[in-house]
Amino acid sequence: MTRKRLPYYLLTMWCAVMAAGFAEEEKIPLTVPCPQAAAEAAAGARDTASAAWWGFDPEDATDTLQQAIDSGVSRLLVPYMGAPWVIRPVVLRSNLELELEPGVEILAKKDAFKGKGDSLFSATECENITLRGYNARMRMRKADYQSDAYEKAEWRMTLDFSGCTNIRIEGLTLESSGGDGIYLGATDRQPFCKDVLIRDVTCRNHYRQGISVISAVNLLVENCVLAGTSGTAPQAGIDLEPNRENEKMVNVTVRNCTFFGNSGAGILVYLKPLRRSSEPVSILFENCHVRHGRDQGIGVGAIGDDGPGGYIEFRNCTVENTRNGGAFVYDKSAAAAEVRFVNCKWRHTARIHEKASPLLITLMRESITTRHGGITFENCAVFDAYDRPVLKTEEDQGNKGAHAIRGLILREGPGEPRAEISLESTDCPLEVKPLTAAAGAQARP
Repeated sequence: MTRKRLPYYLLTMWCAVMAAGFAEEEKIPLTVPCPQAAAEAAAGARDTASAAWWGFDPEDATDTLQQAIDSGVSRLLVPYMGAPWVIRPVVLRSNLELELEPGVEILAKKDAFKGKGDSLFSATECENITLRGYNARMRMRKADYQSDAYEKAEWRMTLDFSGCTNIRIEGLTLESSGGDGIYLGATDRQPFCKDVLIRDVTCRNHYRQGISVISAVNLLVENCVLAGTSGTAPQAGIDLEPNRENEKMVNVTVRNCTFFGNSGAGILVYLKPLRRSSEPVSILFENCHVRHGRDQGIGVGAIGDDGPGGYIEFRNCTVENTRNGGAFVYDKSAAAAEVRFVNCKWRHTARIHEKASPLLITLMRESITTRHGGITFENCAVFDAYDRPVLKTEEDQGNKGAHAIRGLILREGPGEPRAEISLESTDCPLEVKPLTAAAGAQARP
């Protein structure tokens, strides 16, 4: 015999009886509408609520989900309903823990998000927000936003945070936005996001970046996968790129992350707007792996003569199978923040042609710096298939030389281990040695 579903109004009445008559420790089902329980949550009588208590419409769940968020409940569960939660843009608030059950999909509504900055979830100048969803995902419709039906833009993010404090994003898979998977931006009131944790997150197939960090203080990105970015430049896995000189890159750590198949660099650090008067940068990439990119593995650029102090360090990172160079450092002043590569390895990089360089340091724009360099390699290794210099410095306008290029690079491959340092270079005690059996045993991962 076929089991019949109760009519909606009977379910609602039953939930009201449940909410009124059961002891507090008894649980109301998460997947049915329950106005009484929703009202209690909004009144502060419940710490935890289910978004489905406000209702669920498989065609458009925006209004009920927004009502649930706006209720003020401290912990809001989004239950698996057997169909996606289809939404238009939703705005988050302070003091919210939003948790998606395994299998939940938040899906951007078809033919919505026509505004150039319409994002799936956004928060401005909020604090204490947690978004958690292991084995859950948020998906937008990138291909639609690239069509003639939409005004061209690169700001339709999956998660958009500006000027926010104490943000945690854990376990989610974020797919196919019209901008970035995650955007950490600034406001006039707070020109940075502060105390941010992004852990166990996958960002896949985004239009501009997997993650864009415009301004951050105390940011940890850990155990994340950032893959398949393509659409509009820079098309990086992660991009650290401020917009104004009062913005910050302070205590930023990216650890145990994988970047693959991005059309731009796997990792990009571009600091052109920052000045000597800006707070010194402190950026660390540790135990990260970049592979199968169509451009550079690691890019660091536009740190001018009047650029910030501090450091950008890559520690125990590996880059392999990239079309262009394994590391590309460009327009980086020798007098500004030091770039350090510590125990890093590159394998099968600069595959575009045999005259390309696995590691390239170049000066393109004298308007940014006239004296480029300030880069250290400590116990690094390059595994190359071509007989070519492991590292090359160059200047687009004459041989002005590089400065303060230091350290040790071990090399395995055909030909003599060597670097090609441009004329007029100074303070460049860089050693390139063969990776012997003994050295290789220490340098290999």
